[in-house]
Amino acid sequence: MDHKLNPHGRDVAVVVGATSKWQADGRNTRLAHGAALDDSGVPVSARWGVGGAIAQKFAQAGFFVVMTTRAAANAAGLAQAIAEQGGEATVVEMDLASQASIAAAFDAIRQGAGDPAVLVYNAGYLEGRALPREQELLEFFPVEMFETALDIACRGPFLVAKEVLPAMRKNGRGTFLFSNNSESLRGRKRRTGASLYYPRVMMRALAQALTEEYAEHGVHVANVIIDGAIDSPGTRALPNIRAGALIDPARIAEAFYYLHTQDPSCWTHEIQVTPAVQRPSY
Repeated sequence: MDHKLNPHGRDVAVVVGATSKWQADGRNTRLAHGAALDDSGVPVSARWGVGGAIAQKFAQAGFFVVMTTRAAANAAGLAQAIAEQGGEATVVEMDLASQASIAAAFDAIRQGAGDPAVLVYNAGYLEGRALPREQELLEFFPVEMFETALDIACRGPFLVAKEVLPAMRKNGRGTFLFSNNSESLRGRKRRTGASLYYPRVMMRALAQALTEEYAEHGVHVANVIIDGAIDSPGTRALPNIRAGALIDPARIAEAFYYLHTQDPSCWTHEIQVTPAVQRPSY
């Protein structure tokens, strides 16, 4: 990374998993729809899901935003959109299944942009949903999928936290936000195969532990439970989507930014967002 990437010395916000799993040409969209989708009718705020909306929100608030993805090309359109909005952002490739890749990515971020003041962990994994319904039992769930889910939802955030929390502690300030889902609250049928349930529970437990350890050092750690389907090109095209059931990513991004701006005398550790037409998960 170029040392002049953050020439104005802005606070740095890193969004891990900055593009949607359901973007127009994403793997899950292709699995569900057989091809890429036309996203021209989808607002820019929703085009890249939660990660893209969060990146745009923090850029609009004056942060220098670093977006991490497995392939830089995935976030090229998002980076262009942020630039067109007057924001500053860059993309760094990072593989959450590789400790070396994580270390290299954050070394590049520190050298090229600075220590992150905000870290949003938004990476996710939906591959298990491609399993046939008749194989919904744990006994059929591939161990390889389970290991990948652990890398993304449990081991990954642990390694990322080790990269950013030391500087936040030394600086006496910082925000570390987890993007989680309702599978972290209880197990359900078709989730006990571990794609979402076990690792997401561990992510929530990590957020709780980090709050206990780092709040006294000025670091705000919070867990955001997104309870519902998120608006994106891929989810819009799914059949039988109930009116009003898709959550606006821009509104979710506002919740993340709100957590970052809270006064230390009244920090929120966990919030849950659920569309009005859906019963909340508990």
